[in-house]
Amino acid sequence: MIELVVFDADGVLFDSYDANIAYYNAIYDAVGELPLDDKERLASISYSTEQVLRMRSPESHVLERMLEVARTLDPAPFLRMLRPPFELRPFMLKLKSRYKLGLATNRSATVLPMVEFLGLRDVFDSIASAFDQVAHKPAPDILELCLKRAAVAPPRAVYVGDSPIDLDAATAAGMHFIAVGARVGHERSIRTLDELPAALASLTASAR
Repeated sequence: MIELVVFDADGVLFDSYDANIAYYNAIYDAVGELPLDDKERLASISYSTEQVLRMRSPESHVLERMLEVARTLDPAPFLRMLRPPFELRPFMLKLKSRYKLGLATNRSATVLPMVEFLGLRDVFDSIASAFDQVAHKPAPDILELCLKRAAVAPPRAVYVGDSPIDLDAATAAGMHFIAVGARVGHERSIRTLDELPAALASLTASAR
């Protein structure tokens, strides 16, 4: 039986492509760096802030300057740019009537403001992120921490993600996986989030 449904954030609960580009470009502008290139734009969807900034400069003094800007940057303008596919709260509360819900993301300092902004503060039973200072995805550590906080064993949990690093992390953590969108191939895939309840019902039936 599936007891816990764990969500990635970016690309699953909302489209954050434009928001992430604006966020990183604001950091780079503050330290006199050029805007994101194509490779960095793609990475900004899935990887943690530190991972993306390290792509630009692994040099410790430059990286620390960028991280300091990130720590002090007001997230509000970028949160307002997030685009959920529909009103999330009713959808999530309906799922919560059947499953525990978790959030496991490579986001860091913006996680709690994001959850508040989306009206989901009381929805998640367990939240884990890069802010917890564990290894970031594709390592399984964030997912394992989310499982621990929810007190659910990996075979009774499913991770809903949209990228290859989400699949790698779920596999390493021993969880089931449901892919959202076309960025990662998987036998259990949905096009959009509104197809998730049916996919969960199918997974639950096959896991019995």
